[in-house]
Amino acid sequence: MAVDIAVIDYGMGNLRSVSKAIEHVAPAMNVVVTADPAVIAAAGRVVFPGQGAAPDCMREIDARGLRSVIVEAAKSKPFLGICMGMQVLFEHSEEGDTDCLGIFPGSVQRFPADAMLDDKGGKLKVPHMGWNNVHQAMPHPLWTGIEEGARFYFVHSYFVQPTSPDLIAGFSHYPFPFTCAVASDNIFAVQFHPEKSQNAGLALLGNFATWNPGEHASACDLSGAACA
Repeated sequence: MAVDIAVIDYGMGNLRSVSKAIEHVAPAMNVVVTADPAVIAAAGRVVFPGQGAAPDCMREIDARGLRSVIVEAAKSKPFLGICMGMQVLFEHSEEGDTDCLGIFPGSVQRFPADAMLDDKGGKLKVPHMGWNNVHQAMPHPLWTGIEEGARFYFVHSYFVQPTSPDLIAGFSHYPFPFTCAVASDNIFAVQFHPEKSQNAGLALLGNFATWNPGEHASACDLSGAACA
């Protein structure tokens, strides 16, 4: 049976919650959690989730022989990165001074301690944990049906700094604006956890399940209006 959506298993990440959420919004699709490079390569779509630390993530990717198939999937098919699965798409992470996959130019940085103050001067906790508003920085099919400023669930101490602002698909504030979604061609990746984000998260996963990147330009008004 053909695999419609492969959820990459590299020993880290909330894999069951991710796969169950996708199965809920796409019940007719065959969703498989797998560490088999051949299955990932043959799948119609790929989800790259993750939790934990960047050095552990990169070590497990290489130990399981998954680096090349992840890079190839990110070039060739609808690809969704979640949390650590977003961060390691960039070149380098401050976490453990880790070289990452380098699919996108940019770095991953820790929330700076001296900036973590709310508007009353109170200390903000790191990791950034809980619900926060996500602002859509570009029209995109994966935002379809999701209100501007919708709340999503976050758990992270590091955030991405893309070299090119053209990659930024969404941002949040903690306490300063930080990139929480990036998009380019067939890739969409988010810092928050759609599988833990109730209706808005399920909407995003449902959009991914039917997304045809080749139709991006026609599906959205690129002048800045919302997606159709």
